[in-house]
Amino acid sequence: MLCDHLLAVKTVKQPQSHECAECIRTGGQWLHLRTCQTCGEALCCDSSPNQHMRKHSAIEGHQVAASAEQGERWLWCFKHEIGAQY
Repeated sequence: MLCDHLLAVKTVKQPQSHECAECIRTGGQWLHLRTCQTCGEALCCDSSPNQHMRKHSAIEGHQVAASAEQGERWLWCFKHEIGAQY
C-alpha cells in the first residue's frame, strides 16, 4: 500500500543538476543521486557517506525522493520508509 506522500506525486521532478549540491559545497563524494520531489534539488543517497537526501528530508520536511540514476524509475517516502515504481 502506498502512502499519501507517494500518491501526491503526479509528475516526477527531474534533477536540477547531476551532482549532489551539498557534496559540491562541502567537497564530499557521492555514489548515487536522488531528486527531492518537493524542491527538485539533487542530493546523494543513503549509500553515500553523508546521506544528504535523508538529511534534507529530515530538516526540510520534504518526504519524497526519486532516483536520479539512469534507468531507475522509483520514488521513496522517507517518513514512511516505503517505495514505489513509477
